[in-house]
Amino acid sequence: VQLQASGGGLVQAGGSLRLSCIASGRIYSLNTMGWYRQAPGKQRELVASISSGGYTNYADSMKGRFTISRDNAKNTVYLQMNSLKPEDTAVFYCNYVAYGVRYWGKGTQVTVSS
Repeated sequence: VQLQASGGGLVQAGGSLRLSCIASGRIYSLNTMGWYRQAPGKQRELVASISSGGYTNYADSMKGRFTISRDNAKNTVYLQMNSLKPEDTAVFYCNYVAYGVRYWGKGTQVTVSS
C-alpha cells in the first residue's frame, strides 16, 4: 500500500488547512486510515483516525478543531484543520491499517506562524 499525502503548508495562527491522503495498491475494504503528527523533539502522536465504516477517533487536544473524513470510493482520507495554533506545527503523517499491518506515508509539513 502506498500513501500520498498533500495539503500541508504555511498558515497563520487561526487559519485552516485541509490535508488529503490517497491510498493505492492492495486496499482492503475493511481498514482504518488516519493522521499522526510529529513536532520537533517530540514523539509521533495520533491526531485522528477513521475506519472504513466511518467510526472516528480523535486525540483529546484535536477535538473540536480538527475533522477527519474519508471517501471510500477514492481511497482517500481528509483532515480539516481549523483554528490552527503555532503548537500545531509538525510533520503530519498519513496512516493505513488493515488486518494488523500498518503503512505510513511520507509526511507533509504543517507550519503555523504566530
